[in-house]
Amino acid sequence: MEEIDHHAGEPVWSQLTRILRGQIERGVIPPGKLLPSISTLMQVYGVSDGTVKRALKTLRDEGLVSSVPGRGTYVSQ
Repeated sequence: MEEIDHHAGEPVWSQLTRILRGQIERGVIPPGKLLPSISTLMQVYGVSDGTVKRALKTLRDEGLVSSVPGRGTYVSQ
């Protein structure tokens, strides 16, 4: 598993976006699959909820994921 480097020059939200994008592109998280919850991503990567939300927004803006209120965020088909 890739880790977040809190001392890197790259912002933490950008690192998380890159990690999740890579997992989606490699098929680790396949189309239609539910992504881990915000709280799970916070715990796994040691980041804040704002960091996770910004990463997910970026992935939504790129069309890689879509969110369903009350159900979670899914990889786009």
